[in-house]
Amino acid sequence: MAKILALHGPNLNLLGHREPDIYGSDTLDDINQRCQTLCAGVGHDFTAFQSNAEEDFINRLHATRTDGTQFMVVNFGGFTHTSIAIRDAILAAEIPFIEVHLSNLFTREEYRQHSFFADIAIGCIVGLGAQGYELALQAAFRRLER
Repeated sequence: MAKILALHGPNLNLLGHREPDIYGSDTLDDINQRCQTLCAGVGHDFTAFQSNAEEDFINRLHATRTDGTQFMVVNFGGFTHTSIAIRDAILAAEIPFIEVHLSNLFTREEYRQHSFFADIAIGCIVGLGAQGYELALQAAFRRLER
């Protein structure tokens, strides 16, 4: 059994209500519940963490170094395009991760088209809505089997 952590960035707590035409109608609880069910179905432990504060992310990433986390699925929201500090923390964590974005960053504003994490991620899933989390978990399961 592996321990998988989902990290959700700023404003993702508003999913289902905030700009549903861009981010869909699923709430964060809906996404986390489906992820929990998928992980339990293959015998993995799933934990989710959401914060609107950069400091919280850095502290949570530091905690992964000793809490047994073996894989992460991350959606850093707006921090994706702005946070060198979170990049440094995720590098220090030394835990593989897949980056997920509900919307297609490459069809959005120019400033949203750059990720400070894509080059250090195992892979990136963009533009597939909430299903992106499920696809990321399926890929994580395969990697963990190796």
